[in-house]
Amino acid sequence: MAYLGLIIAVIFLLIGLVSMGLEGLVCVIMILPIVLPLIFIPGIIIHLIGRYRAIKKFDNLPVLILPLFVFLIGIPIEKQLTQEKKTLIEVKSEVTFNYSNIEVYDAIKSVDTLVAKKPFLMKLDLPVPQKCILEKEEVGGLRTCYFSGGRIIERITALEKGKLLKMQVIKYELTGRKWLGFKEAVYLFDSLSPNCCKMTRITTYTSELKPRFYWKSLEQTGIRQEHQYVFTNLANDLRKKYDK
Repeated sequence: MAYLGLIIAVIFLLIGLVSMGLEGLVCVIMILPIVLPLIFIPGIIIHLIGRYRAIKKFDNLPVLILPLFVFLIGIPIEKQLTQEKKTLIEVKSEVTFNYSNIEVYDAIKSVDTLVAKKPFLMKLDLPVPQKCILEKEEVGGLRTCYFSGGRIIERITALEKGKLLKMQVIKYELTGRKWLGFKEAVYLFDSLSPNCCKMTRITTYTSELKPRFYWKSLEQTGIRQEHQYVFTNLANDLRKKYDK
């Protein structure tokens, strides 16, 4: 009964995080592989201690070994988690369009409405890009990208029409994702021929989530799916504008 009550309490806690907008559904699903073992491991340890105590000569062994085991395992883990420095993480995606680099640049610098097939994580609850508004096409100009549940404001730090659009993230307002720190957004445009352009999208961010070996791949998967969503919409926009 105790475990049933604990499981129900955890379920209500996670539902509360989603319903109050403190976290998204994707984040809650991702954290389950970490939370669930923490619920059951103490019970398994207690059960094993009870089994050992059934043998008289091992009566005091669990009491002596368990604290030592906790310290031996816990101290290195705690040291690793607390001393790990924030590092910039770069996620890069590339796509080729059968249009000139100027045409691709003009289509991506400001987007009125993004409509495309949603990848898997967006169907769950990953923020969906809706539009991007460029206020001034110059270094220092602001570009605001709106998502379901918030927005990201960027300042242009480098601009070469048809070659480079580099922006620093100055404000990040997506609900429930304070653990991510988006730093920079970059578009590179490489002309492969007069009517062929390779566009590279680079997102640079930091993360407070640990352990990194678990979260890093999940974070990058989510970012790449957002890249792909933008690419698909961009391809549709280019066809509507130039394929007549």
